[in-house]
Amino acid sequence: MITPRLIELLFSAASIQRWNDYPRMVDLVELDKQAHKFIIAYMLVKIENDDTIHIPSLIEAGIFEFLRRVIVTDMRPDVFRKILQQKKDELNGWVISQLHDDLKPIENGAFLLRFEKYLLDETMYEKERFILKAASYLSTRWEFSIIYQTSQFLNDIEDVKSAVDDEIEDYYELIGVRKIALNKKLSRFIDLSGRLRFQKRWAQTPRIPETSVLGHMLIVAIFSYFYSREISACEKRLENNFFCALFHDLPEALTKDIITPVKYSVSGLDDIISDYEIEKIQNDILPLIPSSLQNDFSYLLGIYDGSKKDEFLNKIYIDKIQIMDSLDGYNEDYYNPIDGVALKAFDRLAAFIEATLSIYHGVKSNELIKGKSQILQKLEENKLVNGVNFYELAQKIDSYFYR
Repeated sequence: MITPRLIELLFSAASIQRWNDYPRMVDLVELDKQAHKFIIAYMLVKIENDDTIHIPSLIEAGIFEFLRRVIVTDMRPDVFRKILQQKKDELNGWVISQLHDDLKPIENGAFLLRFEKYLLDETMYEKERFILKAASYLSTRWEFSIIYQTSQFLNDIEDVKSAVDDEIEDYYELIGVRKIALNKKLSRFIDLSGRLRFQKRWAQTPRIPETSVLGHMLIVAIFSYFYSREISACEKRLENNFFCALFHDLPEALTKDIITPVKYSVSGLDDIISDYEIEKIQNDILPLIPSSLQNDFSYLLGIYDGSKKDEFLNKIYIDKIQIMDSLDGYNEDYYNPIDGVALKAFDRLAAFIEATLSIYHGVKSNELIKGKSQILQKLEENKLVNGVNFYELAQKIDSYFYR
């Protein structure tokens, strides 16, 4: 489904520094930028409400661009664009060669072929590319608002600011961009989600690489994409799985991360946290979302029966939300399915990798060692989900780093 080497590449984005030629009050890394970009892209495409924009293709194009960016590492955007103008085929050919062996096993090579075509044919996913380009710009603009605070003494900073401010006009044809430019409610949602950059995973222990809650959400979402392809999920199921994973920790922007041992060690504490999350979602998140999207967005956030929340349950949604033991027989767009059980497994797998990577890099603690062991035990208890062996995948990842 996905190779340990490809997983390592995805996590390497947590170490790729952005704006590293400017003073920064916080670390800005590529993984977080890509996650923020996907969140913004979701809002732009939903508000646009254009049936000719294919959301599974949007997701796939975003993953293609993320993979290319990981290979190209921290090249400045203006330099990157200049190289693409003059040496596009050579650069893309090199990127493909670097990823060939890791992408070939996915979908028996079909994913690799689409990746090659996407890099070499700019007409592929044309509308989806434009949405992603706008989302990329808006996430960069959000980052620059941080950079500007600490860089006003630099001679060229006003030129950079003018260039960033002027570029927004390139995307004014999108309704969502206009709403954000006017600093409307949607802009506050973009700001709220961006703040998840500042919340670190495993905050009680040193770790390398550090990953934020925002970056973790994207890792789980990308895992869910490859899982959805592996099980031949229908298009709506793939879309729901990706965006449910992408938003699964969004309430933590308001509640902060509460580590699992604390959450489950005190009887009834988890229920209190869940109730509070629902309250914050209803009062502080949903009002920032266009009313036409609120029901669908609540579904992605895991709210059901009005007062319950669990994003990690298998669900379908026709006239009402139904909790399912299995989604066998419901793999059609009509049923609007979400593989919540699989997403929970990927959430655990991502945490397992976070601990494994840090231990591999020599930064370890009792919390990381114990946490890794407990997560592996949980994966072993429920090995198979729709034929995907999560325990075996975790073992392969562990063997890869300690081979």
